[in-house]
Amino acid sequence: MKRSDRKKHQKNKSEKRRATLRSYIWVSFIVFTFAILVLLWFFQYIMLDTYYSSMKARDLDTISDNISLSAKSDNLQSLEHSVRELSFKNNVCMVITDENGNVEMFENTLGSFSFFEKDIKTNFSIFIYSLKSDLDSGNTDTITKVYDNEQFQSQEFFHVSKFKFKGMEKYLFIESTTELLDSTSAIIKQQLVYITIILFELAFIITLFISKKLSQPIADITKTAKSFAEGDFATEFKSEGYQEVHELADVLNKARKEISKVSDLRKDLIANISHDLRTPLTIIKSYAEMIRDLSGENPEKRQKHINIIIDEIDRLSALVSSLLELSKLESGNLELELADFSVHEKMHEVMQRYRLLVERDGYDITFVPDEDMICRADTAKLDQVIYNLVNNAVNYCGEGKKIVIRQINKDKSVRIEVSDDGDGIAKEKLPLIFDRYYRDERHKRDKVGTGLGLSIVKEILKKHGFPFGVMSEEGKGSTFWFEVAVADDPEIETEKKPVK
Repeated sequence: MKRSDRKKHQKNKSEKRRATLRSYIWVSFIVFTFAILVLLWFFQYIMLDTYYSSMKARDLDTISDNISLSAKSDNLQSLEHSVRELSFKNNVCMVITDENGNVEMFENTLGSFSFFEKDIKTNFSIFIYSLKSDLDSGNTDTITKVYDNEQFQSQEFFHVSKFKFKGMEKYLFIESTTELLDSTSAIIKQQLVYITIILFELAFIITLFISKKLSQPIADITKTAKSFAEGDFATEFKSEGYQEVHELADVLNKARKEISKVSDLRKDLIANISHDLRTPLTIIKSYAEMIRDLSGENPEKRQKHINIIIDEIDRLSALVSSLLELSKLESGNLELELADFSVHEKMHEVMQRYRLLVERDGYDITFVPDEDMICRADTAKLDQVIYNLVNNAVNYCGEGKKIVIRQINKDKSVRIEVSDDGDGIAKEKLPLIFDRYYRDERHKRDKVGTGLGLSIVKEILKKHGFPFGVMSEEGKGSTFWFEVAVADDPEIETEKKPVK
């Protein structure tokens, strides 16, 4: 197998292995669900006892602080009330002794589970005295000890601390057990198994539904895009599903319409250029053959035929030059060289150029001036605009051959209008009139033209940032117009260097 074929095979193989959006979404949701369950099991199954133990130790410290705070009032009833309330709320056993270990208060909510109660009744408070000794021998005001209760398979928490009551030192002993937690923990762990099974089943079903819901609009657009790629420009991208798909479908539909227009223009362009190239080439070939076969020895006929060949070559050259000019304008590589000029002087040059056409062919070309203004533009490119508009009017004017060029001054610009008395342009054709190679074939004089003049006008004016347009009514002629910025406009004064 060749290296190129092997690479192509590997590429195709890798493309086949790519996951679909639906499977990717489904796997992502399952992984997310699994991660949540792992966290639940870790904290509810593995870390529950450890977390509860640390939390219980903090609670005992809090109870001790509250008793100390209550004792500062030196009110016996208030202290007894605090001991009773905190014992009940926290499910603990509390004992308060004097500095000699004699029991002064005793509150038990643990019932038969209380180790302190057995110690007081049967062991003469030996264990309580032991805790008191450990506290006295240390350098701290509080101690918390944890013992394993093998009988009940639980942990016992014993807390001892000192506080002052009526100026005398008292000892607080608090007992708590995790035995009640064990039964609760067993219930939680058993429920966790059921929750895991139910959650996985729900996740499996829900992710199948969601993945299909999310991926189906994309799959539909992809299917439509394949048809579009095969040249079916009539296909419509469906804007169903969520907002992003709706926006994507709108963008693709707009692109489809624009590409369809470009495709139609390309076909028209190729057809029109082929026609315009074929005609002069056929004429050139015909007259070259005539020179070869018939008029080679006749100087007068030969010169006439050669002149026709030269005219047709000039026509071809003009067409190619216009195509190159338009391509350069559309590519954005053109630099404008701005300069100030007089409107009256510029229009005088235009009228001089068409004098021969007026005198020889009977055209009535009139310039209607306004007050002279100094404007700023690329004068060479502006000449192209004016000449192309006038040539267009010459080609499409009526039998009266009347063309009017008007100057209309505005606040910051000068408007130039070129009007003819031709057949006008149909309303539905107006948006197309500036397109590349568009022609209205209903009425056209036998004048030099490439069909690209108005497209060149559009690109030059767009490059300058000048507004332009056309007004037309069938049977009453057309008026093409554009506006040129005046040179004394403050906004224009800041742009004296050439712009791209």
